[in-house]
Order: sequence, then structure tokens, then C-alpha cells
Amino acid sequence: MNFNKSVFFGALLIILIGWNCSGPEEKTVFSKIPFPKDNPITAEKIAFGKRLFFDKRLSRNNEMSCATCHRPDKAFTDGLPKSKGVNGALAMRNAPSILNSSYFKRYMYDGEVKTLEEQVLVPIQDHREMGSSMKEVLRKLSKDSRYRELAKSIFNRELDAYVVTRAISTYERSLISRSSRFDRYRAGEKTALNANELAGWKLFSEKLYCTKCHPAPDFTNYRVLSNGLYRDYGTDQGRFRINGEEKEKGTFKVPSLRNVSLTAPYMHDGSMKTLKEVILHYSNGGADHPNKSAIIQRFSLTDLEINQLCSFLETLVDTSGVN
Repeated sequence: MNFNKSVFFGALLIILIGWNCSGPEEKTVFSKIPFPKDNPITAEKIAFGKRLFFDKRLSRNNEMSCATCHRPDKAFTDGLPKSKGVNGALAMRNAPSILNSSYFKRYMYDGEVKTLEEQVLVPIQDHREMGSSMKEVLRKLSKDSRYRELAKSIFNRELDAYVVTRAISTYERSLISRSSRFDRYRAGEKTALNANELAGWKLFSEKLYCTKCHPAPDFTNYRVLSNGLYRDYGTDQGRFRINGEEKEKGTFKVPSLRNVSLTAPYMHDGSMKTLKEVILHYSNGGADHPNKSAIIQRFSLTDLEINQLCSFLETLVDTSGVN
């Protein structure tokens, strides 16, 4: 999912009219999941959003759904360096996992989008991804009598951009992954991790600087930083494309490490295939870029310690909520 500021804000005008039209916040069994007051979570809304998430009519050629790039069997990524969009087009960046997105404070690699409702618009309208428009999507979906009925029964309105963005974002909020072996260990189940994994956690949290960018429980600090991936970032200069500020060249949103062993390849461009390759990048101190975060410093690890660190990262896997 990639961000084009002009396309996004043009389409956002479509849904602003309905932004504050919801009734009082309703109390549901999903109350522990963060959600905006205008879009409370209900089982019916999740089910509706899931139907839309897997509906290929959201794309220009009716061959792609949200799930094409965010596959449940790959922790809601697609396993590709860069996703393939309509008619074989190549997306600008690697597809991130959307698990636990209800807890995120910003979205997209540029960190520009602030809500899941807004985020839904981006891939639908990106010409490299789904390549459609909300007007065209609504034209196709409005022919579906079941969708019209659901819009009326759940939102008490006609099927429109407000309904589509809020239903899909509600489904995405329901995708929680916080019951990993590491979570059980932190909750007091001391046998949840073996000695090798515990040694990896100690390296991650004490010896190295990992938690400065990837603190528990979300394993991201939500900041937009440069990790020194390249000396020259070429055509993708990160958040620089949003504001044109020199200090933002080569900066990208810090990703969550939850389920990281399932979401290869890594980095915004999918340029690293293995966790070991990622660790070696950081141990080398990253490339010499003027905006590289001061957090990134060289360090030395033995082969055993690298394996222990990888073993710990594998304990962050939890796919219990995927289905």
C-alpha cells in the first residue's frame, strides 16, 4: 500500500460528509480494541468488511482484492519484494502486514495517513496497485443487492464511500495478533521461551539498541526514520515525497516486528530476504546517509548470538487471530 497525497486528499472529500454521522459509541465485545468514536466495532460490520476485503471488484480489472497483497496465510503480506498490481504493474513498495493495525498510530511507509478509514482509499486508487476509483468501485458494488442491504442494516445509509471505508477498516481492526509465545512469557509463563530464545531476548532488549525503535508490546515506536538502508535512495526518497523536506529523505515508518519471521522479504523495498541479512545490515551500522538515525550504530555479534536473536524474533509469531 503506497501513498499519493494528491489522489488521496481528492478522494477523501467524498467521505468527509459522513465522518461524524454515527450515533453514540456502542459497547461491544470488541471494546478492548481501539476504534474511533464514529466507527464502533460490531461482528456484523467485521463480516461485511471481510467480504469487501476479499472482493476483487475493488480493482479496475476485477482481478485483485485487498487480500491479493495481504494474504492471511502470509500474516497479511504477500511474500514479494514489491506487490504486483493491476495488469502486472509493480507497486512502489513492499506490502506490510496489517495484523494489529488497530493499534498503529500512523499508516503507510511515509507515515502520512492517520486512520485506517483513510488508508482504505490509498491502494484502491493507486494506479500501480488496484488502479480504480471510489466512483467506479461504488458503481460496481451498488449492483450487488446484498451489499445494499448490509449498508442499510449496518450503517442506515446507501452504499457509499463512507460505508466501504468504515467496513473494511473495521475488519482490519479485528485482526489481532498478541498471543505469541513471547506474550505468554511476558504474562508469566516462564517456560514459553527456551534458553536460546531467552538469550535472544536479552540481546534484543539489553545488549543492543533494538528496543529504541522496536519496543514491546507493538515492537515499533511509530516514528518515521532512516535506518541507513542506502547511501542513495534513488527514486524512492521516503517521506521526502510528501513534504519535500531534505531532512526527510530516506525516512520511512518503523515497522512492527510482530510475525516478522513470516513476513519476508524485508525493508520498504523488499531488498532483504532473511532476518540474518537484516541483522547484519544493522551490525554494520547501515550506509552513510546524512539522515540516518543516530540510533543506528555498529555492533558485533557471534554466529551463536545471531542465531539466538533470530530465535527470539520467531517467538513473536501469533496467527491465532488470522481467521
